This record gives sequence, structure tokens and C-alpha cells, in this order.
Amino acid sequence: MTPMPLPARIVIPVANPATAEELIRLGADLLDPHGGELTALGIVEVPEGMPLSEGATRARHARRLLQRVLDFVPEGTRIHPIVRIGRHAAEGIVEAAAELEADLIVFGWGGKAAAAKGGNGREGMTSPFSATIDEVIRDSPCDIAVVKQRGVRDLKRVVVPVRGGPHAELALRVAGAIAKRHDATLTALHVVPPGITLAVRAQAERALTAFVRQHVDGKVDLLVREASNVRAAILREADRSDIVVMGAAAPIASDGTAHLFGAMPEAIATRSQTTVVVVKTRESIGRQTFEQLATRAESLIAADRAAEESRAVPARVERWFGESNFHHHEFADLRRLTQLKEKQGVTISLVLPTLNEEETIGPIVRRAIREMVGRVPLLDEVLVMDSASTDRTREIAEAEGARVVQHPDVLSRYGSFRGKGESLWKSLYETSGDLIVWADTDVRNWHPRMVYGTLGPLLHEPRLQYVKGYYQRPIVQGGVLREGGGGRVTELVARPLINLFFPELSGFIQPLSGEYAGRRSILEQIPFFTGYAVEIGHLVDIAERAGLDGLGQVDLERRVHRNQELEGLSRMSFVILQAVMKRLEERRKARLFAELGSTMKLPRSGRGRLSLEVIELADMERPPMVRIPEYLERRQALEAADRIAVELELGGR
Repeated sequence: MTPMPLPARIVIPVANPATAEELIRLGADLLDPHGGELTALGIVEVPEGMPLSEGATRARHARRLLQRVLDFVPEGTRIHPIVRIGRHAAEGIVEAAAELEADLIVFGWGGKAAAAKGGNGREGMTSPFSATIDEVIRDSPCDIAVVKQRGVRDLKRVVVPVRGGPHAELALRVAGAIAKRHDATLTALHVVPPGITLAVRAQAERALTAFVRQHVDGKVDLLVREASNVRAAILREADRSDIVVMGAAAPIASDGTAHLFGAMPEAIATRSQTTVVVVKTRESIGRQTFEQLATRAESLIAADRAAEESRAVPARVERWFGESNFHHHEFADLRRLTQLKEKQGVTISLVLPTLNEEETIGPIVRRAIREMVGRVPLLDEVLVMDSASTDRTREIAEAEGARVVQHPDVLSRYGSFRGKGESLWKSLYETSGDLIVWADTDVRNWHPRMVYGTLGPLLHEPRLQYVKGYYQRPIVQGGVLREGGGGRVTELVARPLINLFFPELSGFIQPLSGEYAGRRSILEQIPFFTGYAVEIGHLVDIAERAGLDGLGQVDLERRVHRNQELEGLSRMSFVILQAVMKRLEERRKARLFAELGSTMKLPRSGRGRLSLEVIELADMERPPMVRIPEYLERRQALEAADRIAVELELGGR
């Protein structure tokens, strides 16, 4: 019989990253070597009565601390740290395990025995672990392993007491994986009563042999011990080993006391001086009748419906705001970011859209290439996408080392529109990176954080598809820099529209910001507005495809840029309103207005003159880039070139 595969997804709740080394290494030992992944999970608890968004600052701090676990990860092991916010730690762990489709949760326990009352209100249940672990065990969507840590370094002998049953099967698989990873001796221990006949002992040995062969692939020492006190016998063997792995036993002891793992494993975990791992499988479906399954299914459907109703938009937005709100300081270690990039095997393109930016483009390109190409190879290409500038923007950018392309020259058979969105859409064709970062170029205090800030969350959080920056936006008035005056279109137009019609996006601090990054795999699937509406279009369209959890935002602190005059802001607002109305009509499959206006009338007055100037203002919309044949051909050619490069590299070794 082929042994069951090792878990592919393991979640390790981490209370103290400084003491998590043994747990992380144990998790790596248990991981399926063919594509498995660890998740180091930090939980931030927000008390009842406080908005979940209050946990945002603590979540940032927790993420920074959680990065320490990366130092403990054995070579070749995939891991990503995440932080979740909730009312109770147990609920957060269960939700994260379900979201990640985890196969195993690995807990550490370093505390004293404590009485616990479970979430179902049962009194009198004692556990040597903790109330949080107890609650997770009752609701866990996957298998559980609890580790009594005593510092294993040089691991030579692993002992697994065996009595049979599904928990013992899991214990054997866990013990076998640990022993194999460390080239240690695996001993399967079975305790029988003293004074049994040779025939009975031989029968016990045959049964142990057959059971072990079913669940472990490799050499196992079989040990049958006669003892009147099973607990004492196991503790004696534990003293001669480096780690003990035990399956959960009957939940009710002979004296009537209830135990989550059973009296025997909990006693061994408490008293042994050796590291002890106690494992418990989730409930086996095969043991339930069809009637029980039907009843359970109905209750689960009702629970899901109630949970969905309780997690209304405001609650979901608050939780998202806390969990998906980052700070650029979290990603300031560019060498670590580069290591993550290389480990994931992705490439990164920086796109700098320009239109007459000769005053600012030089320092931006120079610093981007120096810091993120020269000092560390974080960026694979730096592209200046120019919109037919009439000043020296292109010459300056090329002199500083950037590749410069004019967007009217790209995909010319499809024509060209004026506008930033057109430039961004065509940059998808011109770039090759798996991740694309866009950053405005009219910024006077430009810093590499405008790039690594939005890029960092994508490299750290696989669930994220698109990340926007936000910042303080001072405004220049009368030649004086005044704090807090920027973002007028956001506050007067975009934010009210979002709160009215797309409330799930209401947690974005600056939905129209010009610094953002995304995965090509989703950016090539969405349409692009050609002008001012490109940012609001990105948010609405990506949220529809990836959900709110696929979006993130990052604090970039402060940004000083060229401010537009009031009339320019009015034009921008008009186009954004048009785009929102268009999306509303599309989503609701109905015409909200008989005719959507595309002309704006601007009053003009002067000495002896009063008139209206009529301006045509409407963003066009480019289709998803994957619908463009030339793009598909280009992507196929790039992928073929990558395959050839890999084959040549392997052939040269």
C-alpha cells in the first residue's frame, strides 16, 4: 500500500517569531518536497467594540517581526509570512487555514497546563495546551500537530508509540517524514501487557509490522515492550530519543475526564523532557451516516449564509483595511526583496509614463537604475513610455540609461489616443516583466520607495494581484508649499462615488494615486481607459476579477508634484464620472441614462465678452491586451526564448 502524501500546505501560527525556529524547521520536515509551501501566520486581535481597521498599525508591526522567521527556513523550502486581523486568535487561524486550503496546522506550546472552556460551552475539559489551540482543534478544517518544544538540534532517533487508528496513521507519516529528513532512526513502539504468551506477542508484532508497512516508506525499527504502565513505558523510551510523535487517543479517559487529544498523549507532552509532537486528524467522513452528512450539510449552508450576512461590506472593508495596508519601510531591504523575486522566478518591469517632464525625469531614472538595477538587480527593465513630449524628456531619459518608447509608435495599426491610460496600456505590450510597476514622473521628491513600496506586497503576499500607493500630498499655492491641500479630485469626486456605488473599495486612501503595481496575469485581462479614468477603472475591474482580498495599498509617506489648475481638475472629474457611470451601466446590465454626456461646457468671460466653450471630453477604452494578436505572438516568442535560455543554462552545467 502506498503511504499517503505529505501535506502540501502547512500553516504555522507564530506568537513569538524569536522562538519559532524549531516550529519552522519541523514544518519544513513535514512538507511535501514536490511543491509544498509553509505559511507563517501572525494574528492581531482587535477587541469587540473597536473597528477592525484599528489593527492596521499593529498588523504592520507584526509583519515586520514575522519576517524574522525567514532566517530559520531550510534551503529550498517555500514560505510566506502573513498577518490576519480578527476578534479572536482562534477564529483568525481557522479562517486562514480554510482560505489557504491547509493540510496541516502546526502549533507550538511552551506554557503550563491550563483549564479551558471551549467555544461550545463545555466545562471541565482540561488541556495541557492553550484555550486558543483548544478552540482551533474543535473547528479546524485540517489536521493538527501540537509541538511541546524542547530544542531539537542534532536529531538521531524518532519514537512513535502505535496503537492503531487514523491518528496513529498520521503520527507514523509525520514521524517518518522527520526521520527521513534528518536521516534518523525511526522506532515504532507498541506496548503490551506483561506476562502474555509468545503466540500473543508474535501476533502483536505481526500486526505492528503490517500497520507500519502501510503508512511508512522506509526502514523502521519495531519495538514491542511489555509493561503494566503504558505511560511510564513511553516516557522511558522518550528519554532515549530526540523526539516523540503521538497520535491523539480517545477523548474520554477511563475516569470520565474529557481531553481534546486524549489523556495519554497529553500526559506525555506535559511530563516528557523530550520534544513531543501530538497529532490529530480531522473527522473522517467515512464514519458518518448519510443522514448525519445531510444534517451537517444543511447546518453548514445555514452557517455560511449567516456568516456572509454578518460579514457585510463595512466589516469586510475594515478587515481588509487592517490586513492589506502596508508601509514602504516593510520592504526597504532591497536585497531581501531581490532574493524573494529570484526565489519565485519572476521578472519585474518599471514603467515611467512621461509628457514634458524634462525637469524631473533625469533624477528619477538615474536613481531608479542606480538603486534597483546597479546595486541590486531588483528591476529587469526600466521603460520610459513617452506621450510625444515636445521638450527634452526623451533625450534626458535615454542619457540616464532608460529605454524610451513613444506610445503613438506602439501597435500603430490600432491608432493612438492622447492620455496616460493609453500609455499604460501600450506599456503592457512593450514590457516583458511578470510584475509591472508604474510610477508618475512629475514628482519632485522622488524616492525608490515609489517602486519597492508597491512591489513589496506582491512579492510577500501571493494572494495580492494589484497594489496602490498613498501618501501625504502637499500643494503649492502662491509659491508656498502647504500641507494637506492635494488630492482634490479624490476627495470631492472619486471618494463619494466609490462610497456610493462601489463601497467595497471605500478603504482605499488614494484611489487615484499614480504609483501602483500589478501582476501581468491580471493586468492583461482587463480593459484600460485611455485617459484620466485609467486608475478608477483599474480598481473597479480588478476588484471584480480578484475580489477585495486581491488588492492592497501601501503608505509611501509624502509626495510633492506639479498641481493642476482648477479647470484641469474639473475636466479630470468629468471624465472620472463618465467612467464610473459606464461601469455601473455595464454591471447592472441596464441603461441608467438615456444619453451619457461627452461634452463639457466651460464658461468664458472677459471685458465685454461672455460665452460657453464646448469641449469634447470622453475617455476611450482599450480592450484587454490578451485580445490583441500581436501581443499574444510577442508573449509566445518571449516564453520560447526563456525556455531556450533555460535549456542552454542546464546544458552548460
